[in-house]
Amino acid sequence: MTTEQKASWITAKPEDIKSKIIELAKQGMTSEKIGLVLRDQHGIPKAKLLGVRIKAVLLEAGLWQDGEHRALSGKVDRLSKHVAKHKHDYKGGRSLVKNAVRVKRLSKSP
Repeated sequence: MTTEQKASWITAKPEDIKSKIIELAKQGMTSEKIGLVLRDQHGIPKAKLLGVRIKAVLLEAGLWQDGEHRALSGKVDRLSKHVAKHKHDYKGGRSLVKNAVRVKRLSKSP
């Protein structure tokens, strides 16, 4: 089976998949988690096989969140709390600066 062919045993329609993706995103799931839920609980190996892209559906619905940006922001928050508590952790301070720059660079990119 190539990526162009739809598996014969998949009975879901693209409209159903889109509505399920939007529903899961509103519950706070990331696009990665949505793909896993579709695979594990709904028997859809890849949404792309049905002509549906998870990111495209989320962008269209205005629910897209970049996973890398969110993870780095959380890391910066944790590091800033740590560095505020441990003033002499110079490695932690450097790591905080490096990660803050990465977050800033990600937020600038389109």
